[in-house]
Amino acid sequence: MYKRQTVNQALENIDNFIWGLPLIILILATGILLTVRLRGLQIRHLGKALHYVFHNEEDGDGEVTSFGALCTALSATIGTGNIVGCATAIVAGGPGAMFWMWMAALFGMATKYTEGMLAVKYREIDEEGHALGGPFYYIEKGMGKNWKWLAKVFCVFGVMVGLFGIGTFTQVNGITSAVNNFFDPNNANTIALFGREYSWSVVIAGIILTVCVGLVVIGGIQRISKVSEIIVPFMAVTYVAVCLIIVFTHLSELPSALAEIVQSAFGLRAAAGGALGAMMVAMQKGIARGIFSNEAGLGSAPIAAAAAQTKEPVRQGLVSMTGTFIDTIVICSMTGFAIVMTGAWDMGLDGVEVTTKAFAMGLPFPERVSAFLLMICLVFFAFTTILGWDYYSERCLEYLTNGKQMAVTVFKWLYILAVFIGPFMTVSAVWTIADICNGLMAFPNLVALLALNGDVVAETKDYFMRLKAVRAQERAVTLRSE
Repeated sequence: MYKRQTVNQALENIDNFIWGLPLIILILATGILLTVRLRGLQIRHLGKALHYVFHNEEDGDGEVTSFGALCTALSATIGTGNIVGCATAIVAGGPGAMFWMWMAALFGMATKYTEGMLAVKYREIDEEGHALGGPFYYIEKGMGKNWKWLAKVFCVFGVMVGLFGIGTFTQVNGITSAVNNFFDPNNANTIALFGREYSWSVVIAGIILTVCVGLVVIGGIQRISKVSEIIVPFMAVTYVAVCLIIVFTHLSELPSALAEIVQSAFGLRAAAGGALGAMMVAMQKGIARGIFSNEAGLGSAPIAAAAAQTKEPVRQGLVSMTGTFIDTIVICSMTGFAIVMTGAWDMGLDGVEVTTKAFAMGLPFPERVSAFLLMICLVFFAFTTILGWDYYSERCLEYLTNGKQMAVTVFKWLYILAVFIGPFMTVSAVWTIADICNGLMAFPNLVALLALNGDVVAETKDYFMRLKAVRAQERAVTLRSE
């Protein structure tokens, strides 16, 4: 028992170090540098980026549409963190954590743009039209063969994260817990499995989930993309709509909520002498949660971006950066407004209980209906995260094994098995290891982004110069025809 506690404590210390200030500062600094070098591209061209999301490029190389690639990336980024993680950040750091989440997202959009652009620029298209790309390719091809070891390091951590944690155990546990809390909160109907008692709702939900995941992941990127194109917009719109009901039914409280967020962000509500400390806590919790949520800098989203049907790396980069906007600026903001406007963050609750309370207090529905809506959102959010991380891990493994499809096939079945046993996993060390690997993915990716930022700037300038020339020509033709 003592040895187990020692190991768990050691892993937690490693986790806290990796996800401490050094990584957070590095990710934020990378985003700021890219924002400066790209002259605020994420603000100046946001409208164009949102337009590109729904207008796919004709005759582009790749496997899925730009919209499909974005939905695949969003399937992994929009997860329980948008509901639970956001609530945890606000409870720990106060409403001001929301402001710093927005700041992390603002600079993270430049990072996400860079990742998506490099993913398409340095990808490979095989004879069968199979697109391969991501940090491992832009590390190897952009930085040179001598850096291939760094690409492999990224892939090892990518496979581990998908199989052992973020992609499987944590999400599956989140789904079965949400179902159990709604249908059988007192565990009145149980069955003995693996030496423990489990609610029938957990077992049934786990089996249904395993079958659904299996049917999707066996079909590869095309099927994952098609399912994501349906579920991601549906779940995002549904969740935003539910949160907007809370906002509009408490509209008179919106100005005070915004004031509370800004004042708390800079420690203005703290007692004399404690302003700086309160500001630092809000900043740390908000930025950390923002990074966790939108995954800007971690290197996961460009793996999906590489599969997009496009000939223009910059165009896909613009589409990719909208993922951070949708994930944090839109969805996390909805959660934050619901929690702050109802006061649920200051009731001594934590995690999903905070959001549950906000829904119960804010929605003009019976508490049972509010709880059901939140359960549905949690289930869909977590389900799509499972699909997205399967794809990421497969691409990492494919790179490590030089494209051996047998290894990928074996991985698919191991992934499905991990989903099946997920509801019955209780070892905290597993989640801690997954968290560590997720953080370690970021370092190779950030090295590449910093090393290749000159290429990104040059490619971006060239694209917009060509776009400007085309538009000037079109105007000239129009004038002549008139």
